[in-house]
Amino acid sequence: MTNNEKNNIENEQVVETAKAVENEQPVETAKAVENEQVVETAKAVENEKPAQTEKPAEKEKKKIDKENLKQEIDKIKAENKGDRKEMSSQMKELLKNEIKDYRKQERTRGAEMLSIFAAHNYYANGFTPEELRSTLEDLGPTYVKIGQIMSSRVDLLPEAYCTELEKLRQNVKPLDPEVAKAVIEQETGKKIDELYQEFRDEPLGSASMGQVHYAVLKDGTPVVTKVQRPLIADMMREDYKILKKLAGLVNVVTDTDDEDQMIDLVSVIEELEKVTEEELDFRIEAKNTKFFKENCIEDENKISCPTVYDELTTERIFTMSYVEGYTVSHKDKIIEDGYDPLKIGQAVAENFVHQVLDVGYFHADPHQGNIMLSKGKPYWIDFGMIGHVSDKDINTIQNMIMAMLSGDAQELVNGITSLGATSTKTNRDKLIEDAQVFLDKYSGTKGISDINMSDLIDEITELAAAHHITLPGQFTMLGRSLLAIEGVLEQLCPELDLFKLLSDKLVERNKEQFDIKEVLLNVGKDILSTGKKIGKLPGYLADTLQGLSKGKMKINMEITGYEEPLDRIGVYIKYVVLSLIACVLFIGSCLLASVDIEPKTSNGMPLLAVIGIVFSIALAIYSIGKLSKKKK
Repeated sequence: MTNNEKNNIENEQVVETAKAVENEQPVETAKAVENEQVVETAKAVENEKPAQTEKPAEKEKKKIDKENLKQEIDKIKAENKGDRKEMSSQMKELLKNEIKDYRKQERTRGAEMLSIFAAHNYYANGFTPEELRSTLEDLGPTYVKIGQIMSSRVDLLPEAYCTELEKLRQNVKPLDPEVAKAVIEQETGKKIDELYQEFRDEPLGSASMGQVHYAVLKDGTPVVTKVQRPLIADMMREDYKILKKLAGLVNVVTDTDDEDQMIDLVSVIEELEKVTEEELDFRIEAKNTKFFKENCIEDENKISCPTVYDELTTERIFTMSYVEGYTVSHKDKIIEDGYDPLKIGQAVAENFVHQVLDVGYFHADPHQGNIMLSKGKPYWIDFGMIGHVSDKDINTIQNMIMAMLSGDAQELVNGITSLGATSTKTNRDKLIEDAQVFLDKYSGTKGISDINMSDLIDEITELAAAHHITLPGQFTMLGRSLLAIEGVLEQLCPELDLFKLLSDKLVERNKEQFDIKEVLLNVGKDILSTGKKIGKLPGYLADTLQGLSKGKMKINMEITGYEEPLDRIGVYIKYVVLSLIACVLFIGSCLLASVDIEPKTSNGMPLLAVIGIVFSIALAIYSIGKLSKKKK
């Protein structure tokens, strides 16, 4: 490793901490000397007494019953909804120019957004993934942040859009350090000197929603404090109001011609607004971090996450322990420092499997930038999004895997319909046929370890979507998280098999849930039920023959599989009829033009005839355009 590479990694150790609270593009640090000072400060306290760690018995008391975890998280979110504090006079003075610009922009923002939408031809064919990304970049930093939130919501947008939105980057001006200090002082009611032994003016990272500063508490503990931009909440709320008004005019282009599969952008924006409101309240992210530390970390000697400092955490500031180190993407640095990549990867993989299968809550964005290495120990960071899977969901997925191994298409379909919501267009017989074709791909599979879990989830999602079954967002979120963690391990320790760990855990769960008494009891019930039905068979047969001999037998037939073609024909007919109406209206308007009636235009033509001609041409263009689009 060259000296330049070493210097780059040392500088990155400072900047990476910013990703602990907001995984966005960090700003460049002003001076290399300042970066070295931060590292030296952290080393100076390395041998001091660290933040208090809980004893196993104390930690066990804080464990929440698994069945109540979801309710506890929802309760936390509900409790944190509150009115924002009024801006102090000091803050208003510091931000008087920004407030003036914001008020001015507020009056013209709607027209500005509409002009940007028009420049990207949203009214023509809707937004493709590339056009949506470039439009958000043109709209400014606020919308780049919205796009970054959207990129992780595979439950709201198609995969192609999420992948494209991941390319969004922010270029925002850092917040004035005096303003950042004023926010902290207003939120805590104390002066900076009363809270910190040291507070660095130069931010470690800056983004559209806030920025992160390195500090040292009075007891010598190094921390990072995330500070929210004072006007960002009002700006984002106003922008969402405008977006919802414009969303009704915009379509999102999908890979299918089926109009029913078009994305409801209004619903997507309303859901994103809820997510943004949660991100604007830093207490929710703090609660997520504490919850994760208390419930998802089994052994802090192997893997951990930052400690939250409640006394310095409010709606607009968030303080947690500083993690000195670098991301697990630096494999060469890991080896050079004398650490074993396989051991680190094993800790990460085992903990992730524990999160999913034991706790039911998992880190929903586990890419390389969100896993730091400090003194040989990996740390999870950035808990803006946590996924959830219930015991029932895990059992259903487990049963689907067993159905695959046994080639049982019927049981696989039962699992898919149990997980998702079917529609009136779902044809179960056709679904079973396609499921059988899907199973043929895995006909040579001998065990769970032979199945790639992330690919399996993607394929099941595609199969469900093809049959108009909507799977829950958490299911696709789990697939995306598995893919991300697989990528981390592939780079860090390719010899480690994540899916072998998953399969071993699933087998262990299956053994734990297997109850021979219950199985025998269910078999006995089935045999008894079948015996009763067989006993009634002669009577049913006699009734059938008697009805047949008297001519009372009726046979009902149902033809399935033609609903979609008939619907398409209906759509064609609708636009053909509209085209004919346009032709008749055009001819009638032309004839009306020769009649002498008032009112008239400046050139002497009847106004009614002119309106008829213009409307008929517009209707014809619309109808022909729709027909040509359907043919494609």
